[in-house]
Amino acid sequence: MAAPAMAAPPACFPMAARLPLPTSITLPDAAALVPVVGCRRVAVKHKAVVVLGATGTGKSCMAIDLALRFGGEVINSDKIQAYAGLDVATNKVGPAECAGVPHHLLGVVHPDAEFTAADFRREAARAAAGVASRGRVPIIAGGSNSYVEELVEGDRRAFRERYECCFLWVDAQLPVLHDFVARRVDEMCRRGLVDEVAAAFDPRRTDYSRGIWRAIGVPELDAYLRSRGLGDVSDEQRARMLAAAVDEIKANTSRLALRQRGKIQRLARMWRVRRVDATEVFLKRGHAAAEAWQRLAAGPCIDAVRSFLQEDQEYSSMVTASLFASRAAAAVAAAAV
Repeated sequence: MAAPAMAAPPACFPMAARLPLPTSITLPDAAALVPVVGCRRVAVKHKAVVVLGATGTGKSCMAIDLALRFGGEVINSDKIQAYAGLDVATNKVGPAECAGVPHHLLGVVHPDAEFTAADFRREAARAAAGVASRGRVPIIAGGSNSYVEELVEGDRRAFRERYECCFLWVDAQLPVLHDFVARRVDEMCRRGLVDEVAAAFDPRRTDYSRGIWRAIGVPELDAYLRSRGLGDVSDEQRARMLAAAVDEIKANTSRLALRQRGKIQRLARMWRVRRVDATEVFLKRGHAAAEAWQRLAAGPCIDAVRSFLQEDQEYSSMVTASLFASRAAAAVAAAAV
């Protein structure tokens, strides 16, 4: 039997705005995060959400879904998307996809600069502190798992000292994901990938190992773009060179997804990670894909984050009830003397 025909989901998976907003969650204020026990105040960490996933699995849309639900702001942890420019090649979310959710560390680094994992840790920690100070939830999302690991485990685990983390993993079966990645590259080409890279092309550049020029889609097009200035290369030859470059982009993106998934599996052995399988989303079209996303991916993650954010409220209520009960018992005992 032939495999079912596959269609790419929408450019961004169904947003949380398409689901009824929850009525049972109220984010705790600053006072609620510091419950009183006897005469001591017990410091409770801020909460942060980390969304993991290989390229193409819907991390960005999941982060936006969660931010819309719970009053969050997204901190980008994709090293290539941190650079300014080449928005199609780096597959940055656009203003419409962001749905009004503030995004940090997205398109802010100079294209030629080096932005190391240590740089990311410093800037992401600063962004998270700002988000938390506004009473909102930092949501870290992106495909550079080495950056996420450096944020969480680096600098003597300073981030873990300040934040309790909820780790989510949006996953999909690799054969299905590879097929989707190939379709997404074709869609990026229709959106102007080749023209975008051509506009930034510099024939004097030979080093594609630094800055934004490492982005998949840039070095692969080098030979094709150089051929456009050669009079002895026919249109047919250039067409073959372009097709070969697109095939290489697809292959390199699939290899990236494989490496990312392997790194996430390692992190999942270190951290308590909630995995959701979005494979079925990629096998459906239209409304059916939206329903599958809500049922299999967004819904379970929303439930997990709701429970995660309510833990402190429940603990604070428990402590307050216990304190009142202790005081009431003491008053009764005193009155009986």
